[in-house]
Amino acid sequence: MKLLFLGDLVGRAGRTAAIELLPNLVEDHQLDFVVVNGENAASGFGITETILQDVLDAGADVVTTGNHVWDQRDTLVYIERQDRLLRPVNFPKGTPGRGAHLFTARNGAQVMVANVMGRVYMDALDDPFAAIDRVVDDCPLGQVADAIIVDMHAEATSEKQAMGHFLDGRVSLVVGTHTHVPTADHQILSGGTAYMSDAGMCGDYDSVLGMDKEEPVNRFQRKIPGGRFTPALGDATVCGVAVETDDRTGLATAIAPVRIGGRLEPVLPSFWLAD
Repeated sequence: MKLLFLGDLVGRAGRTAAIELLPNLVEDHQLDFVVVNGENAASGFGITETILQDVLDAGADVVTTGNHVWDQRDTLVYIERQDRLLRPVNFPKGTPGRGAHLFTARNGAQVMVANVMGRVYMDALDDPFAAIDRVVDDCPLGQVADAIIVDMHAEATSEKQAMGHFLDGRVSLVVGTHTHVPTADHQILSGGTAYMSDAGMCGDYDSVLGMDKEEPVNRFQRKIPGGRFTPALGDATVCGVAVETDDRTGLATAIAPVRIGGRLEPVLPSFWLAD
């Protein structure tokens, strides 16, 4: 299977770039399944139902979130009718929405997507390792699911790496989100799981994590807020990770970063270009 995961959409610049690129990426590279993290899509804070639908219509199969999932208050209502929007699975029992679900890919395969949030320097949710363990046990790779994608929304690289090793050999991909900076550690772990500490963001990199530079710099200097954080509006780089999996086991056979447009050096997977 050919899988694509795009990092956090940040504001208008990021979501517009991703929405414009996705249809061609899906068609040109015959992608079977696409996941996008959309938790910063609405002015940098949360995602509206209209934006969610635009991202899905562009070619995303599932949209994941994280700690900003409830920043748009309407999400508490519409998430119940939008089964392709996930919130972290380790929110307490009774939280609206779902954190994991089995979806059908374009080629008819069954893909489990799970969204989980770390606890280091983050809100103290339920144990992410126990939560994801239950998801994978209930939907084993190669038996129920043809592929399993885990979005590990976390601050600490160590916690993300620990999750990768915890799930190695049991899922297709563990990819980190939240820190908005693409890492250079994409690899296939010893058990066959593809891993990347952070997919990066889809947003303007002439910024501080996608936000206009002035206010973050001011706060670091003065330690007091001078205004609101607002997303930067320059040319966005679309960042993510591409993975190919074995049809029999569901484990990864290839992984590579994706960077298109904007300020960062562009890169496309060699296995895409060879098609």
